Amino acid sequence: MAGLFFEEFEVGHIFKHSIRRTITEMDNVMFTAMTHNPAALHLDEEYCKENSEFGTRIVNSCFTLGLMVGISVGETTLGTAVANLGWDEVRFPKPLFHGDTIHVETEVLDKRDSKSRPKDGIVFLEHRAFNQKNELVAKCKRTTLQKRKSEN
Repeated sequence: MAGLFFEEFEVGHIFKHSIRRTITEMDNVMFTAMTHNPAALHLDEEYCKENSEFGTRIVNSCFTLGLMVGISVGETTLGTAVANLGWDEVRFPKPLFHGDTIHVETEVLDKRDSKSRPKDGIVFLEHRAFNQKNELVAKCKRTTLQKRKSEN
């Protein structure tokens, strides 16, 4: 399995994920349409030229969040997660634009035994996404319920 079992996570470890992704106009428009988000900030270039401080469309932040976490899965939770328990402190300090390329890192903040599911453990992660200028564009804390190696 690519993901880590509960025992394999080390508090303080930072994963520098090798997958990078350039965001396309199609990514943004398709995701925005699929999620029924009619915000002009994502769909209407002419509106943004006149009414947005950015002068152009920005990438839907829900897409940014999903992509950031998705990039991390292969090295952290693929095949070993029981479930996501929550995403907290989601922040987008800078917007993403069509053509931006993101890279992601994940830090293991903490871990503990699960009180209600002794066969599993809880891991606390922080994901951080950066654009091609190495500017922080997104971050969130994620809590995941992980399988134990000893139980498999």
